[in-house]
Amino acid sequence: MFGNVIGDFITGFQFLTRIPIKAQTQWSPDSFSQSVKYFPLIGGIIGLLLAGSVYGAQAFWGVNVPVHLLAIGVILFEIILTGGLHCDGLMDTIDGVFSGKSRERMLEIMKDSRVGAFGAMSFCLLIFVKYSLIMDMDPRLLPLAILVMPIIGRTAVIIPITFYPYARPEGLGKAFYQSSHKYTLSIAGILAALLLIPLGKIVIASGVIGIVFAYLFSEYVSKRLGGLTGDVYGATIELTEIVTLLVFIIYS
Repeated sequence: MFGNVIGDFITGFQFLTRIPIKAQTQWSPDSFSQSVKYFPLIGGIIGLLLAGSVYGAQAFWGVNVPVHLLAIGVILFEIILTGGLHCDGLMDTIDGVFSGKSRERMLEIMKDSRVGAFGAMSFCLLIFVKYSLIMDMDPRLLPLAILVMPIIGRTAVIIPITFYPYARPEGLGKAFYQSSHKYTLSIAGILAALLLIPLGKIVIASGVIGIVFAYLFSEYVSKRLGGLTGDVYGATIELTEIVTLLVFIIYS
């Protein structure tokens, strides 16, 4: 049993990050779906690395830390850690959903490896908004915001994975969806609560608002596509991270 837990965690970790770890050669659909419950923990590892880089920069430069370099560094570091996986999902989702085409054509556009105009603009806006939010944030709150941002994003995405049907008959994202259920959500919720609640009211508020946003976004996209896809999961993570930073900005 313990071996299955480790294997499922490694499956999710290898998929969601590009951090070197012991290779797992056999990825079964069941292992993919079981790995979903560990998403908050994986987000915590990403958050620790990002927040550690912020703490390191602040310790080195002190109050004179160049915030613009800090913002660029955090954004680039996260893209490197995740391989840009969720950014790609955001671009594909925006390309499809805002194409104004039929449901079938939207899904075809999202599957196309080429990036359209809407997708390119969404990526540029994503970087610009994240950069602006980090630049404008109270430096005392920044490490905490960067720490919890990946946790909340990867917790919120469990909502669409668990409660919404998959829009295609097959696809990589379907491996996460097909065996996920409320038990998965319960375990993930407990892990997320253990990670977030001790960090204070602003973190709890960010988590609640992020989950509500993920639900509303999933509801909107599901009505357009008749379900969700792996690209929508990635878009949910990226947009929820933006919402998390925005809550911290409002608080500060």
